[in-house]
Amino acid sequence: MKKDKMQAKVHKVMKEWKEGTLHSGKGGKVVKSQKQAVAIAMSEAGMAKKK
Repeated sequence: MKKDKMQAKVHKVMKEWKEGTLHSGKGGKVVKSQKQAVAIAMSEAGMAKKK
């Protein structure tokens, strides 16, 4: 169940990146780098490495 929600969040963020509507932070610049988009997706989905 949790994995499905994570995958859905990653899918949503990557779709936003492809459409050119993904922003870094609140009101930040549009993300153009695929690596940055993946990092944002992982972070939002809670899959980022915890320190």
